[in-house]
Amino acid sequence: MVKTLDDDKAEDIVSIDLTGKSPVTDFVVIASGRSNRHVGALADHLLQALKEHGNVTPKVEGLQAADWVLIDAGDVIVHLFRPEVRSFYDLEKMWGGAPETAA
Repeated sequence: MVKTLDDDKAEDIVSIDLTGKSPVTDFVVIASGRSNRHVGALADHLLQALKEHGNVTPKVEGLQAADWVLIDAGDVIVHLFRPEVRSFYDLEKMWGGAPETAA
């Protein structure tokens, strides 16, 4: 997922390992797009990549407005934001600070 986002020019990609820390997911990936259109395109491409790799159909929220798109792919939850929305919610801080990996 991180590679797909990186290939599509997502910005400030962060992957946070929550294995054993959350009953909901193992990883949270957070990335920014430059605009609503970019966020929507990142989400569309990621959903297509998940489909091509045979993942179950992920749950998606926010794609229509594309300020903040949440993709729940089971073991991984992806949050895609416009920069000002990402700054407002500051999910990195909520999930425990420093990321395990970043691209």
